[in-house]
Amino acid sequence: MAKTIRTMEDFSDFVGLSRTTVSKYFNDPNSVRKNTRSAIEAALKKSDFRPSMFAVNLNRRRSNILGVIVPNSTDPFYMALTRRIETIANEAGFLAFVLSSDGRAEMEDQAIQTFRSMNIAGAIIAPLGVRSHHRILAELGASIPLIYVDSPLDETSSFVGTDNRQSFRLIVDYLCRSGEPPCYFAMPQVNNNAGARQEAYVEAMRQFKMTPVIVPVAEARSWDFEKFGYDEALRILKSGGFPTGTVLCANDRIAFGVISAAYELGLKIGHGADCDLRVAGHDDHPLSRYACPPITTVAQNYNEIGRLSIELLLKRLDEKVVAKREGERILLNAELMLRRSA
Repeated sequence: MAKTIRTMEDFSDFVGLSRTTVSKYFNDPNSVRKNTRSAIEAALKKSDFRPSMFAVNLNRRRSNILGVIVPNSTDPFYMALTRRIETIANEAGFLAFVLSSDGRAEMEDQAIQTFRSMNIAGAIIAPLGVRSHHRILAELGASIPLIYVDSPLDETSSFVGTDNRQSFRLIVDYLCRSGEPPCYFAMPQVNNNAGARQEAYVEAMRQFKMTPVIVPVAEARSWDFEKFGYDEALRILKSGGFPTGTVLCANDRIAFGVISAAYELGLKIGHGADCDLRVAGHDDHPLSRYACPPITTVAQNYNEIGRLSIELLLKRLDEKVVAKREGERILLNAELMLRRSA
């Protein structure tokens, strides 16, 4: 019975060439002579052997694997983002390998170490930010190009995301013109977006000569935004209600929880004389248009964030110098989505 070909050594014996020559072919077919290349390709057809992609990449000066780390791979925002990144990466001859940190710093560190062992060419990361181990990310960024999305790691990191100042100015302006000025319902402090969005709300309110009103909420670092919004809104509504008749939530997932709590207490959400409360969000979560009522929000351009981040990473990979560059930032404008909740 013929020996099963499982490893590069087995295939080298089968084709009658050295392990080094076979490795050179898999790293770059044009690096070996034409006759050698023909012999290897004929042996591949006959044996149906396919080398481990990861083993090949470990021996390359620059692999064709790109790393992607997101806090939650099942969240619709990150699903749309990674889908776009994977599509463009594949078209460029790269494999985008996606790992989730599950909202935990130790899992983010583990994902980084996994990518280092895989000899990835570059990475796109949605960092946990305040809980990230900056030293580990800095070490990774010193060896390969890194692009941050959703939330920047710091003020100097390369970043593609939504311009929070523009988006909050847009929705605060609408809410102030169309009814009672909004109070702000913050998100848990899970990344730098939490602080940046609250600051953007305060700045927008002051720009329109309004007094910012931050709703006091419990300190939390949970990514279960819906439950956080529900629990805190229920507590607030049972103890006197919100300070204003309009609530602007840090994101749509918080708004889902607020609307659910209001429904449980028999309150009507919407824009009209017969309504008790207006609720608005941020992000244009894919389910926000199907909430009851549909949520007024500002839309992040998921596809553009994904496209621009992978294109920026590919551009960095084409540069001869891999050293970290500072200040590369692409901020996208958001679009106001008017629906019945506000």
